[in-house]
Amino acid sequence: MTLTERDLKVIWHPYTQMQTAAPPVGIVRGEGAVLYGEDGREYIDAVSSWWVNIHGHAHQYIAKKVAEQLQKLEHVIFAGFTHEPAVELAERLLELLPQNQQKVFYSDNGSTAVEVAIKMCLQYWHNKGEQRTKIMAFKNAYHGDTFGAMAVSGRSAFTNAFEKLLFDVEFIDLPTADNIENIKYQVSSIKTELACFIFEPLVQGSAGMLMYEAEYLNELVAHCKAEDVFTIDDEVFTGFGRTGKAFACEHITEQPDIMCFSKGLTGGTMALGITTCTQHIYDAFLSADRLKTLFHGHSFTANPVACAAALASMDLFVAPETKENIARIESSHASFSNEVKHHPKVRTIRQTGTIVALEWETGNNTSYFSSLRDTLYQHFLQQGIILRPLGNVLYILPPYCITNEQLNYIYSAIKQALDTI
Repeated sequence: MTLTERDLKVIWHPYTQMQTAAPPVGIVRGEGAVLYGEDGREYIDAVSSWWVNIHGHAHQYIAKKVAEQLQKLEHVIFAGFTHEPAVELAERLLELLPQNQQKVFYSDNGSTAVEVAIKMCLQYWHNKGEQRTKIMAFKNAYHGDTFGAMAVSGRSAFTNAFEKLLFDVEFIDLPTADNIENIKYQVSSIKTELACFIFEPLVQGSAGMLMYEAEYLNELVAHCKAEDVFTIDDEVFTGFGRTGKAFACEHITEQPDIMCFSKGLTGGTMALGITTCTQHIYDAFLSADRLKTLFHGHSFTANPVACAAALASMDLFVAPETKENIARIESSHASFSNEVKHHPKVRTIRQTGTIVALEWETGNNTSYFSSLRDTLYQHFLQQGIILRPLGNVLYILPPYCITNEQLNYIYSAIKQALDTI
């Protein structure tokens, strides 16, 4: 019995209508930007396995560091105890972040990192004796699938079943030259109710790689600060080089109050989440009153093996070669964009850093559930390329180790699809 056949007997897959979906592809190993199927086929991982893998699969350096940690300490309760990997990771990450980030709170994925951030803001005002319970977020946002993260995400087919259970959120448009003053007015009009504003910096990934200008995000964050509204920078997707800089917030001058990380944090090796905050926010939880404690935690908080993987990933991330690879991918994407931007089937093509997104012309049928999505997915899978379109938006988000030859193969396959599908 194949891996795929065994899987179908026992597993329920994410974001998958199990009755109509094609059988899952069995993968037995990975190396660099390539995954190897149980049938012997090779697949270029052009989406970094849901945006997490930044250095390539089965990286020997990360594997070595993880194996070494497993021989020392696999886990210890993180309430009342600590360990070297967690302390070192916090120290090193804070060195890379804006100077106002002073404290690290560990969790176990991007959604929970966001949950922690939301709870920090809501309880900050509770601890201060102020009733600020409203949160502001962008329309079409995606911050995760747990309830708090869902609530601050755009309302869609993914949240319909839970609509009455989600707390109220003030949703605003992405800022532009035309609407920035109106958005600032919205902030000011409800500032005494606002606990925080949460945003995906520069790129709204799950919304279809929607991109907006740093200038107006900077202006909005500055205005929130002036109105004493906390800002949460969700870098779960954009962190660790995706936008061309180490973190997307480096494209703006204003510093967020809270930041969230996961995905590329461990180089895609295993789950780990981090929420960082300012000393000012941390201090609001310091009290002789135990009821002012941040009551949040996970069994695997600051898991030593996950922290070791993150430390190894960080070693690779700060190496000159990674910076060069990011610049190389940016340049390659830009050249590809120029080649296809006038194709009649390309409605628009947009790029930020190592992210390039092509919006396929489909008339008014742009739904996530468009049949074009499945057609394109299966077409590229047959070409040995993993591309997972968001509706009619086809994007490339590769590991930084991807070769020019592999990139050119992906570009050629897309150009061929534009001409034939």
